[in-house]
Amino acid sequence: MTHEGTAPAPARPGHVREVLTVVVLAVTAVLTAWSVFEASQWGGEMSIAFSKASSARIEASRHESQADAARGYDLQTFAVWVQAVAEGDEPLAAFVRQRFSPHFGPAVDEWLATQPLQDPSAPASPFVMPSYEPPGTAEAAAADARAEDMFARGLVLDERSDRYTFLTVLFALVLFFASLSTRGRTERVRWVLLGVAVVMVVAGIGFLLAFPKIV
Repeated sequence: MTHEGTAPAPARPGHVREVLTVVVLAVTAVLTAWSVFEASQWGGEMSIAFSKASSARIEASRHESQADAARGYDLQTFAVWVQAVAEGDEPLAAFVRQRFSPHFGPAVDEWLATQPLQDPSAPASPFVMPSYEPPGTAEAAAADARAEDMFARGLVLDERSDRYTFLTVLFALVLFFASLSTRGRTERVRWVLLGVAVVMVVAGIGFLLAFPKIV
């Protein structure tokens, strides 16, 4: 007596779609978590960059104040010296000249060498001479440059954080459409919704591969 083998049960309609939906949901959940992590990391780096830019601005302001104070002292002593020279008060002129600041005295010598009283094309004052640089001027310029660099870096980091935030939103839409694909009225509608989710997750993976990573 022969026994015929039992035929395998036919696959339940929608089984493949359900398996694919589970895969899409699982992959998207992982990608969403990764995108959130990257966005937070880039956001943290952005905050650090902007904080450094702000600190550099404060440092530049402090050095600029130092330079302004030195420039003010030079202006006052130069005005007294010019008045003494104009009045022929040589003792006062010599007294004030000895009290020129170390960075201002060489600029005055360089300016006088251009014979400003005889040459109309000579510089108007020692303050415009290349050698005149009050203390803090170079430091202020360097701090300003650092502030500009860090601010520009902060903007780049902010853009990168925004990109991953966009990916988080995109993957949230994938989860939405994948979930809807289990509730469609017909099998065709369910496949269409799942297809939209698959296309979006593939696009999101492409973006994720193209975007810079912090780790």
